[in-house]
Amino acid sequence: MYISIEDFFRNSESSGYQISPSGAHISYLAPYEGRMNIFVRPAEGGEAVRITSETDRSVAGYMWADDSRLLFMKDTGGDENFRLYGVNLDGSDSRCYTDFPDVRVGILDDLEETPNEILISMNRRHAEVFDPYRLNLQTGELTLLAENPGNIQGWMTDHDGRLRVATAIVDGINTQLLYRDTEDEDFRPVLTTNFKETLNFLEFTPDNRKVYAATNIGRDKMALVLVDPATCREETLLFEHDTYDVSGITYSRCRKKLLSVFCMGHSEPVRHYFDEEEKAFKERLRALFPGKRCGIADMSKDETKYILYVGSDRTRGTYYFYDDTTDVVSHIADTAPWLPEEEMVAMHPVVYTSRDGLRIEAYLSLPKGYALDETNRLVRTDGAPAHPLPVVLHPHGGPWARDRWGFDSSVQFLCNRGYAVFQMNFRGSTGYGRKFLEASYKQWGLKMQDDITDGAEWLKMQGIADANRLAIYGGSYGGYAALAGVTFTPDLYACAIDYVGVSNLFTFMETIPPYWKPMLEMLYEEVGHPQHDYEQLAATSPALHADKIKAPLFIAQGANDPRVNKAESDQMVEALRERGIAVEYMVKDDEGHGFANEENRFDFFRAMEKFLAKHL
Repeated sequence: MYISIEDFFRNSESSGYQISPSGAHISYLAPYEGRMNIFVRPAEGGEAVRITSETDRSVAGYMWADDSRLLFMKDTGGDENFRLYGVNLDGSDSRCYTDFPDVRVGILDDLEETPNEILISMNRRHAEVFDPYRLNLQTGELTLLAENPGNIQGWMTDHDGRLRVATAIVDGINTQLLYRDTEDEDFRPVLTTNFKETLNFLEFTPDNRKVYAATNIGRDKMALVLVDPATCREETLLFEHDTYDVSGITYSRCRKKLLSVFCMGHSEPVRHYFDEEEKAFKERLRALFPGKRCGIADMSKDETKYILYVGSDRTRGTYYFYDDTTDVVSHIADTAPWLPEEEMVAMHPVVYTSRDGLRIEAYLSLPKGYALDETNRLVRTDGAPAHPLPVVLHPHGGPWARDRWGFDSSVQFLCNRGYAVFQMNFRGSTGYGRKFLEASYKQWGLKMQDDITDGAEWLKMQGIADANRLAIYGGSYGGYAALAGVTFTPDLYACAIDYVGVSNLFTFMETIPPYWKPMLEMLYEEVGHPQHDYEQLAATSPALHADKIKAPLFIAQGANDPRVNKAESDQMVEALRERGIAVEYMVKDDEGHGFANEENRFDFFRAMEKFLAKHL
């Protein structure tokens, strides 16, 4: 069944469901004139009211401030200088709280127990550093709580909303935790480590005296521990996993207790419960949706009314309302009801080994009518002989991020057009421990790229990929990997697609956002130093070796990208065209690091479809 590009990439019919603190109202994002805006309706049903009317840029994120007011974020043209807005439940009193040019805001604490106030961070005083402020939502008054000396990268509050912890960069390369018992005291350093070692405070204990933290100090995998914040001494090991890092915890504000910890596994999350009541509750919910992933999207303050999100690798997802007092689940909305689940394909978790012995977890999605047997070889579901397929290798961005099992519109689109898609968690992908992460340092275009190449060779060896019809497509770091693939293994790929990717490691580090500059020394350790590692960076910058490229390229770029400057794509295109190499170039003037506006996504994937049809 042919499914249109518009159906794959149009905005969801509704998404981002939340519930008001009292549980009386449900909010969500839905399209209005092609942009995602906020709608509100009674939780028990009834007419929805649109309370925002943004037409230039979609609402990037939102939250309930209290039962009568919502807050939301929006940037301009993809510049990522997010401003904070507020609007009442009925759409009245809409205003911008941080209407400052070239300033980025973030929310530190919603101060659930303090009416009409929240804590935010802003780089208003200096572009490179973020200061904490108390914002009065009624008057708009901003109160500076502490002046960032220039090296603090994050702030943390306790359960009473008091600013107690700061995380700083020292000498550009070391991480330092600063702590104070009360807000009357000055912050004092309590732990300094190399940035490769981590002690990450997650949540204060209910009495605000100790902290639940994730750490890899003295171990390879991030573990959950209980620490004394005044000394950072580890008191109790609460959970650790042999294969995966701890990803996060679930803490109940209402019950004032730690409920569970989880790791992001290969085919499904790994979860450990500290509370039997919570375990029984979650198992009861999951039993309602067999074969699907069921998670809690939001809950009322008293934790009796819930928004559930239910999804899988074959559906963009469905929202349900659950009332724990009555044990009744009711359907709210499908996010993309026009995408038939039976026409979507499965994402198969697979594993291969890199040339130097690393275990690489990956995901393979096949066109409809194909499957994998028990030895991970290609078969056809109708029993006919299976011939190798055209495959799009799709390395993720970051690069210190990861792919995970679940629905992906771009993957489903490519499979619908007859291509297999291969996504690999190459070295440096997060969640696999410190050794796996550090194996990526200063390996852009080298061993990290080898992991991707080894994935291509595995696909050929398994009889999955047609050796003459391999493409590589990625965004951000994945865009760099696509360029590196056709530059440094020029005979491997038939074509490549670079989406907001890095092409020159020297110019990339010269044009990073100002608030990344305190971490520049770390970036030198992770990627390479422009002077000390000059030869390596020169050797692994695709734009400096465009003469090696044989395969056709399609490059897409947002003009306002603050992370990967437009010059990264410009210089690559210029270098290729000077050598007579086929390159298609798409620039969107109203976009940044990726295309958020619906019409631009349509253009990009329409061009991709034509490009792959021609070259793959």
